[in-house]
Amino acid sequence: MASVTEHVLEEDSMEQDVESPVTIQQPKLPKQAREDLPKHISKVCTKRKIQRYVRKDGKCNVHHGNVRETYRYLSDIFTTLVDLKWRFNLLIFVMVYTVTWLFFGMIWWLIAYIRGDMEHIGDNTWTPCVSNLNGFVSAFLFSIETETTIGYGYRVITDKCPEGIILLLVQSVLGSIVNAFMVGCMFVKISQPKKRAETLVFSTNAVISMRDGKLCLMFRVGDLRNSHIVEASIRAKLIKSKQTKEGEFIPLNQTDINVGYYTGDDRLFLVSPLIISHEINQQSPFWEISKDQLPKEELEIVVILEGMVEATGMTCQARSSYITSEILWGHRFTPVLTLEDGFYEVDYNSFHETYETNTPSYSAKELAEMASRAELPLTWSVSSKLNQHADLETEERGKNHEDQTERNGDVANLENESKV
Repeated sequence: MASVTEHVLEEDSMEQDVESPVTIQQPKLPKQAREDLPKHISKVCTKRKIQRYVRKDGKCNVHHGNVRETYRYLSDIFTTLVDLKWRFNLLIFVMVYTVTWLFFGMIWWLIAYIRGDMEHIGDNTWTPCVSNLNGFVSAFLFSIETETTIGYGYRVITDKCPEGIILLLVQSVLGSIVNAFMVGCMFVKISQPKKRAETLVFSTNAVISMRDGKLCLMFRVGDLRNSHIVEASIRAKLIKSKQTKEGEFIPLNQTDINVGYYTGDDRLFLVSPLIISHEINQQSPFWEISKDQLPKEELEIVVILEGMVEATGMTCQARSSYITSEILWGHRFTPVLTLEDGFYEVDYNSFHETYETNTPSYSAKELAEMASRAELPLTWSVSSKLNQHADLETEERGKNHEDQTERNGDVANLENESKV
């Protein structure tokens, strides 16, 4: 019985081994050991994941570390404050006003204390520096009234205190500077056109297909607002590491992708969604990339849309990116623009949708070579036909000339015979 049970358990374990996939975890090797592995083994064991340079929402995935010259941030304190997050910006805004009020309130209290105003509280014969100032709290309230120009009228400075008059002038001037600086920071931060870029959308995927007989890389952009982007322009960059002929390794090398710079197609009238096209020719970085080779490439396409906000006149920039898994070969974008009764309607539900189309899987270079091979025999046949046609015309002209000569000779003989 025990042997039968062991036999059944062995069969079950064999079935489990056959049915369940076995996952073998690769040992973690040090960096030097990984570099010493053969290339074909290292590619199988370590499957690298493409790290984005620019995320889909347009934020750059780059962190600055070991910045030692931090004083440079303080040299441009205005931009530093504007770039801070809202919670830190509001905290600094409150702290600056509170510190200035406390600082000048302390000075007002010290002036009153040094002059002896605190010892003559309620004495009508004594002329204090500030009327009705009887402690630090009242000095703090007077500082707030002075800097914010509230002026309730209960606490006022007298003309018998020259140091108080000087302090009043200094606090008024510094208070105006603080107001201009902090209110300016808040205004610039509120009016930043970053949120305007939220309504500028890019298609989730880029596509590669034939357009006008040429292989093209395409993506779609659109504007969700009715207020337009003025002087809109589009640019595209290829982010891909490369190695020079001298052996220098350049990480994240940036290469321009022509999206109509020389023809003016990069300047957009972005009223409805537009499909941006890049012709894959000899100057294109995708010239030698085929459908089978595309998933093996480690590259990223960064697209940048720039323009001025029509309402504010400020420059706005929207960014997005596409990695190899987001580039669909043999697809086209679904049309989103339809003609209604008296207007055009854009269906943004189909903005990101694509459909398959017949597209050769060869690279643009291979297609050009195939086209040139197909044209050569045709060129030879046409030239040979033209040469044959020219030879026939020459022979016909020669025959016509001989016939004309024979006819002229016959006519001359008849004339001679008639004369005889």
